[in-house]
Amino acid sequence: MASTSTRTLRLLSLLQNHRYWPGTELADRLGISVRTLRRDIDRLRELGYPVEAQRGVDGGYQLAAGAALPPLVVDDDEAVALAVGLQAAAQGAVEGIAESALRVLAKVVRVMPVRLRRRVDALRAMTVPATWDNPGVAGVDPEVLTAVALACRDSEHLRFAYTAVGGQHTDRHVEPHRLVLLGRRWYLVAYDLTRHDWRSFRIDRLTAPHGTGARFRPRELPAADAAEFVRAGMGSLPRPYQVEVLIDAPAAVVHQRIGRWGAVEEVDAERCRVRMAADNLDWPVMALGLADADFHVVEPPELRDRLHRWSARFSQA
Repeated sequence: MASTSTRTLRLLSLLQNHRYWPGTELADRLGISVRTLRRDIDRLRELGYPVEAQRGVDGGYQLAAGAALPPLVVDDDEAVALAVGLQAAAQGAVEGIAESALRVLAKVVRVMPVRLRRRVDALRAMTVPATWDNPGVAGVDPEVLTAVALACRDSEHLRFAYTAVGGQHTDRHVEPHRLVLLGRRWYLVAYDLTRHDWRSFRIDRLTAPHGTGARFRPRELPAADAAEFVRAGMGSLPRPYQVEVLIDAPAAVVHQRIGRWGAVEEVDAERCRVRMAADNLDWPVMALGLADADFHVVEPPELRDRLHRWSARFSQA
């Protein structure tokens, strides 16, 4: 059996990662008795963590927002700085950072006192972020991201308004599964309770998300993972441009540099083929620049024209 201190830290982690735990299930996860679990819960309370208990046959525990942040973690100023920094990171598209920032942000918001939330909101409202300005990438409200992330984490039914690509407005009722950051956009993978099928939703087209309070048992996703589900859905959509380029660099190197934007296929030890589907040609041009290698455009001819214009503009700088 794990030591008391190690077990207490694991208990705290479980409470932070799930909104509500039935007592017996939580005890089973820790490999301890229900009586020992009660003692560990009391130990967390003594340390200042606001753990609430629900009595009865279906009784359990959850970590609640308290009058102050738990001691020995961060002070108020550090908590505000942490939340604002995480919100900024969650809005970005830095691979491997945004999703982690969102998970941590959901934990922080869960236990943050109201007075600190007001400070965070005020600071964010009065700050102009320095971000890349690209008309093809819509901004995402971190509050929307956080609300959706919490619903995914807690297996809670979610309602929101959604605007489709054609401009149609609908109200959705879903079982949220996972958030996916793909390219420079966030997507929600969820089971649509009205259409009785799995769907992916672009977060920048989603407004006013709110949990209903009703829990659900997660369904099995018809894909290897949520990211693969989103990619498959995107592949079925018509795109104006199908890009194919031969790059004079090993496939492993090119995949590491620009693999997030297209499919990389090895031609030989020193060359690879890259295919991309794009709504406009600016992103393929930027991706090819990041590949940092010589290349030959196979198709479309419009990409060559776009490259010539970019080259002339940079040459005159």
